[in-house]
Amino acid sequence: MSNVFEFEGIDGMGYSQPELLIEKSKIKLPSDLVRKELPRLPLLSEPEVVRHYTWLSTRNFGIDTGFYPLGSCTMKHNPRVNEVIAAMPGIAELHPLQQESHQQGLLAILFEMQEMLGICAGMDTVSLQPVAGAQGEFTAIRCIQEYHKSIGEAHRNKVIVPDSAHGTNPASAAMCGYEIIEIPSREDGLLDLDALKSVVGDDTAAMMITNPNTLGIFEPEISKAAEIVHSAGGQMYYDGANFNAILGKTTPGLMGFDAVHYNLHKTFSQPHGGGGPGSGPIGVKSHLAPFLPTPLVSRRERKEIDDVGLEGDWWYVLIEPSNSIGKVQQWMGNVGAVVRCWAFYRRYGFQLEKMSEHAVLNANYLRHKIMNPESNALDAIPIMPSEGSEAKFCKHEFTISALPLKEQSGITAMDIAKGLLDKGYMAPTVYFPLVVPECLMIEPTETESKKTLDTFAKKFHEVLAEDYETLHKAPITTHVGRVNEVQAARTLVLKYEFEEQ
Repeated sequence: MSNVFEFEGIDGMGYSQPELLIEKSKIKLPSDLVRKELPRLPLLSEPEVVRHYTWLSTRNFGIDTGFYPLGSCTMKHNPRVNEVIAAMPGIAELHPLQQESHQQGLLAILFEMQEMLGICAGMDTVSLQPVAGAQGEFTAIRCIQEYHKSIGEAHRNKVIVPDSAHGTNPASAAMCGYEIIEIPSREDGLLDLDALKSVVGDDTAAMMITNPNTLGIFEPEISKAAEIVHSAGGQMYYDGANFNAILGKTTPGLMGFDAVHYNLHKTFSQPHGGGGPGSGPIGVKSHLAPFLPTPLVSRRERKEIDDVGLEGDWWYVLIEPSNSIGKVQQWMGNVGAVVRCWAFYRRYGFQLEKMSEHAVLNANYLRHKIMNPESNALDAIPIMPSEGSEAKFCKHEFTISALPLKEQSGITAMDIAKGLLDKGYMAPTVYFPLVVPECLMIEPTETESKKTLDTFAKKFHEVLAEDYETLHKAPITTHVGRVNEVQAARTLVLKYEFEEQ
């Protein structure tokens, strides 16, 4: 019986190992750690292995190979200088348990990121520990939970979320044991203050919302919403997924929020996708700061050379908040991601406001190009926000409903998305947010050129001009065709199965 592999070396002899430096008889290992048989691996030479993985890489699509308009996920260019800095030996090879005197350079970077993130969001203290937006949500809600307990209000057991919220919002609150109260949006996609007033009370722990909201619309009455929640004794939580749209223009702190998470892998360019790596720090107002995860980076003034011979004005130390909820990740979280974002901030710090301006400009431009084509292909497709609504302009992303097209010809949002794959583009987000039927959610980001957007709009219209039969078979030019998603979900294959012969 032998393994069947797609690629195999000549006669199974594609590699060689050097002779052992120690005689086998002298190697003492516990019997339960010794293999009973050799691992079942393809026997390939190094050139064959390199060719195989290079071949695999050509089958993948990413931001480096084409336009990636994935709504809400903010897939934008990651400057390569970020990678160079993150890979420096003094950062990449530093062990987290080395003494503080060996970590001063990295701790200075982490402290600066804490300060910068706090300022740009209007928060007082920042923890860099969470490694994803959802983990940042969970961590901040836990801080809010402990805060309520500390003031004798542990009975607050409800978290309010709008129906357009990211799915991680109610999930994160539910993981903390809260009951979720969903409130509907108005027809124009904005928050319904009357609906909010009807559900707040002395059992309200917090409200979770992003602004701009998930439809790409800025909530002009967000401060009023904060007043309603605060008057009932609740806290305001800001989902930072859409922070890319407002940086330098306003802050969650000015809007009335008490806590916020940042998606460094969105706003500050840390590359993500395929499950990571991400980084989701949280910022809080001073009354929540004692409950943050441990440790935080602090600094003290140093006026003379210290006993290890290092010069500088500051000495950086790790501290523990007085009533910390503990750790949510090892050490300081995903430090490599934080360093990449620090490099981005250091390079573009004075241009971050312009970054947001360009993100909003690109989204509105592409929205106009798609909704106002030279042909009449999209005449019947409505958009949120609607042209007659108060929120006429979107922010960094926008949503389109393909429902009328589906009713007319049977073409769905999924068909359009698959058709775009055949045009050489990553598909937009589909069927999210749920409040938009047959939803396509598009985010061009600030790093794309006008030429790229014009070409994408043209190809988008070409897809819409296709007939039902053609689009329903799409994609046909990709390495993998349309997958039966229901079957894939019900019959998951989570590990490699060897074929025997």
